[in-house]
Amino acid sequence: MVRLYIVRHAESEWNPICRYQGLLDPDLSPRGEKQAELLGKEFSHINIDAIYSSPLRRTLKTAKAIAKNHNIEVIEDKRIIEIDHGLWSGLLQEEVKERFGEDFKLWLEEPHKVKFPEGESLEDVRQRVESFLEDVKRKHWDQSIVVVSHTVPIRVMYCILLGVPLSVFWSFGCDNASYSVVHMEERRNVIMKLNMTCHLGEFYVEAHKGL
Repeated sequence: MVRLYIVRHAESEWNPICRYQGLLDPDLSPRGEKQAELLGKEFSHINIDAIYSSPLRRTLKTAKAIAKNHNIEVIEDKRIIEIDHGLWSGLLQEEVKERFGEDFKLWLEEPHKVKFPEGESLEDVRQRVESFLEDVKRKHWDQSIVVVSHTVPIRVMYCILLGVPLSVFWSFGCDNASYSVVHMEERRNVIMKLNMTCHLGEFYVEAHKGL
């Protein structure tokens, strides 16, 4: 079995204002810095064999906050980077609604049918995330692994791990600085904990819909 801890990065400067980030690289917000610190404390007494992170600043800083209590180097992997939002990148949600109204509605209702203009689709993300998960299962059997990623790859991970279609993508909670625990077994995967946020206390903020 692989014990997989799936972590969404702490709050970035753009999360509170509903600005689409994609592959753009804003830093953590002041609240996000505190969230990352609290994540580090939450994981300080958990045995961890390896930590993987998307290479973007918001994920790397979150991963390093966890790693510093374990004397482990963070391994960067582009396969778990955020979806490329294409022309939505850098736009506020209200601007997206105005400029890409039909696609925005489809994104909320049938996300598996959306390909962001000049960006990626959920299927594109699925292919790279599935490759990553296969490598983790092969390389880290009988180990505990932390993966720090973004809302879209994380929700896609759940779909892959449970063998459900990408159409149910929005069925999983995924707040900033949350973590989930999945047991990757030989024949099945079991979600033991989902979207845990109790460690954040007063620094918890519910994720915005559609981001």
